[in-house]
Amino acid sequence: MTEPSAPPAFPDGPALFRLDPAVAHLNHGSYGAVPIPVLDAQEALRAEAHADPDTFFASVPDRLDAARARIAAHLGADPAGIAFISNATEGANLALDAIPLADGDEVLVTDHGYGTVVAAAARRARVTTVALDPFLPDEDAVREAVLAALTPRTKVALLDHVSSPTARLIAGPRLLADLAARGVTTVVDGAHTPGMLARPIASGADFWFGNLHKWGYAPSGSAVLAVAPAHRSRVRSLTPSWEDHRGFPLSVEYRATVDYTGWLAAPEGLDLLERLGAAGVRAHNHALAAYGAGLLAEVPGLTPLPWTEGLPLRSLLLPPGTAETQDDARAMREELAAKLRTRVLIWARPGGGGMRVCGQIYNRAEEYERLAAALPAYLRGA
Repeated sequence: MTEPSAPPAFPDGPALFRLDPAVAHLNHGSYGAVPIPVLDAQEALRAEAHADPDTFFASVPDRLDAARARIAAHLGADPAGIAFISNATEGANLALDAIPLADGDEVLVTDHGYGTVVAAAARRARVTTVALDPFLPDEDAVREAVLAALTPRTKVALLDHVSSPTARLIAGPRLLADLAARGVTTVVDGAHTPGMLARPIASGADFWFGNLHKWGYAPSGSAVLAVAPAHRSRVRSLTPSWEDHRGFPLSVEYRATVDYTGWLAAPEGLDLLERLGAAGVRAHNHALAAYGAGLLAEVPGLTPLPWTEGLPLRSLLLPPGTAETQDDARAMREELAAKLRTRVLIWARPGGGGMRVCGQIYNRAEEYERLAAALPAYLRGA
């Protein structure tokens, strides 16, 4: 078997972050990491707020408008159609609250969906779960499986844009168009796509939400909700504020005396990505993830899953007996962190869980090499 080749290091990539160099941070997809220039911009905003709180908070609505316009330019979005939110789970709740659901209506989800997002649907309606075989070969096979699970009661389809555990495209444009043609309202969880994809908002979705603090280099707690024009008048803040009369998006964003500095600094993250060369960053991160996955695929017992070309994250199945429950997956994740000083995502699955590795400009080839060399000792069923 041909050995995978390591991509060159990204120039000065690690120097842009305050990450502990003794830890291999191969899990950028879970929490992201904020570059130092963005942290500095946020800190300057915090200093301004503390120096003159009255002036700062009085300026928040106008400053949110300006920051939102900058974000919209990066995402290719209508500034009037997106709103700052804290994370994808909040986006799911806002979207589902805006969709009229009657008794008997069903929300279609997949078993690749993020737990708290699926839980948001389960609070509001009956949920039908599509079991997607992780070895489905391509986007068309995923599309056919989802469409086959529709029933006459399916009112909403809540789908990942790129799935978190299995790192593949689900809500592609053909699937969204087919669902729209069947009268199904589409809610797309794009938690990973801002900064990861050149066109991060799922075309044709009724609602889409995505985190800026993962691949968009924004401060933690920065995300956006995009809403198609037909639905905007029904979107209501989860907590009423003095800006409710302004309607979407400001009514969703304004929260009285909270820390807005992450949202106001969020455009700095996407600006930095552009200065670094967004296409080059994406190509580098994809190559790193592919290199790491290639090394791990040679570990006995690990099986690579189909992937979507160009993404900076890859997943592999672990052998039977390893990470079959949430508790076991959590224990393995923390054991790797404590003993190997390596952070990866371990996800649970009956018959053998999975491992996801990411590539980011601060990562080095030797971090994946160290993981692959040591991993056999941690595989319970191998």
